[in-house]
Amino acid sequence: MRAQRDKWLETSLERMRRLDGYAIEETVERLAQRFGISPLEVVKLNSNENFFIPKNRLHQLMREVVDECDPRIYPQEEEYNLEKKIGDYLNISSNRIAIGNGSDQLIELIARLLLNKGDRAVSITPTFPMYKRTVTLLGAKCLEAPLQKDFGLNVELILTMITPRTRLLFLCSPNNPTANQFGTNEIQLLVKEFPGVVIVDEAYAEFAEYSLVPLQDKFDNLIILRTFSKAFGLAGFRLGYCVANADLATILSKKLQLPYPVSSVTLRMGLKLLENADVVEKAVTRLKVERKKLIRRLNQVNGVRAFDSHTNFVLFQTDEQSDAVYQGLLSRGILVRNLGKILHLNNCFRATVGTPRMNAKLVDGLKEIS
Repeated sequence: MRAQRDKWLETSLERMRRLDGYAIEETVERLAQRFGISPLEVVKLNSNENFFIPKNRLHQLMREVVDECDPRIYPQEEEYNLEKKIGDYLNISSNRIAIGNGSDQLIELIARLLLNKGDRAVSITPTFPMYKRTVTLLGAKCLEAPLQKDFGLNVELILTMITPRTRLLFLCSPNNPTANQFGTNEIQLLVKEFPGVVIVDEAYAEFAEYSLVPLQDKFDNLIILRTFSKAFGLAGFRLGYCVANADLATILSKKLQLPYPVSSVTLRMGLKLLENADVVEKAVTRLKVERKKLIRRLNQVNGVRAFDSHTNFVLFQTDEQSDAVYQGLLSRGILVRNLGKILHLNNCFRATVGTPRMNAKLVDGLKEIS
């Protein structure tokens, strides 16, 4: 009996070992310790966070939330109030909104609802790795359609991947890590032609030209993911939501969720920032200005090519080998995402659009290395 149990357990664990995890890579504390520098000297540009939301303003809102919360009781009206405020923010009915513990949790819930073992999903490559990871974890298969050389969608290729067991299509727009936003006509065509549900991840929509939220009520098979981690600067709070047809949104928020999946503090912080939307709007405006400057300055560095961006990060490549450049930046206390090869492009990196001081340090570091 014990041998049978051990074999079963080992088989289960081995299946998980083969699954790609989400790599955090270096942390500020580890990097500082490794190179003997202060954590305050480290420039963290590897996780697409928003450093333009004033930290002291967030602290002020956090103190207000703490004073309003009674940690002894479960969340009461916080989720309802936040859904209503999000509805006002997006100019849609609140019954089309489902809130989750980060949009990653909603990706998992949607996949768990709509995928069975042996089913298929389609995504693009390169893109956010959580789509494929979640599908694989559920025993389904995820096919990936490479983007075109200009980072555009290959609509024809995506449509050829559809089988009778294809249930989901994941599109990240603007896309991580290519930073471009796909055309509305292309996405609408895919939503119309795709026989299952299309999930458009708009984590970076506030930094882009447009959102597909106004189209959701035209297509029952369209789900749009949004987050408070990027434009709203609440990455550490883990708060996301999706926009879907009312029936699906209700199932996601009321049937599939564990009890009280998001804390009272997190829900109230989301509400506070929506009530102070001017803080977010100013931060996004400032970030866009710095984004343009950063792209221009990166392109002035010998051996560096930066691409246009509709997000809060920039994709760039170097003539020098990416591993060597990455280590050179680390030794200077600069954290970026080492992507290596992206489609036909070698030596690629993704860097958060930081404050002017942070961006200057990145550019100077690349000049020294090149």
